Amino acid sequence: MNYDHWRHYARGWVFHFLGKTDIAYAAYVEALRFDPTDVQSARHLASIAAEKHRWEVAESWFEKVLELAPDDADSWFNLGFVREHAGKAAGSVAAFAEAVRLKPIQDRAWYGMGLAHARLGQHDAAAKSLQEAVRLQPMNGEAYYQLGMALHHARRPDEVTAVVAKLVGFEPKRAKKLVQDTERADLMHLIPELPF
Repeated sequence: MNYDHWRHYARGWVFHFLGKTDIAYAAYVEALRFDPTDVQSARHLASIAAEKHRWEVAESWFEKVLELAPDDADSWFNLGFVREHAGKAAGSVAAFAEAVRLKPIQDRAWYGMGLAHARLGQHDAAAKSLQEAVRLQPMNGEAYYQLGMALHHARRPDEVTAVVAKLVGFEPKRAKKLVQDTERADLMHLIPELPF
């Protein structure tokens, strides 16, 4: 056992637990210096950076995590998440794609990939990803809304109608918003009377 590594890691964990993230961050950096294969310290560093919205720093730490644990689907998702927040939609798509390759049931990665494709103007690809997200999470109203928007931008009006009809069944307010945002007044008859 590397005592110096363990001492810094334990110190980081305690301060992280106590919410003193600046001290924890410094301790995890030291732990990683003593053991460059310490994937847990790298994960903690990435997490702290992401919590502070330091997206570029978080991205570099998640890349370090994935050097050490390339088959970690959750870290690929996290990399996609921080890249999306850093405004790197193409890199985000690549990370989310790797996350779902490793863990196809990861609905949040499908959802993130759909949003990133939409940001790039790739609306058919966005719809495909979001269709998988709603298949895995059939009661996710926001995913259905985003799917409807992607289909609208991809000029697939009949499929927008189907999304609105589905969404009315469990989130009528969101279905109404989708109808309004897609300027589909012809679908308003599907929306029930809603209380204020």
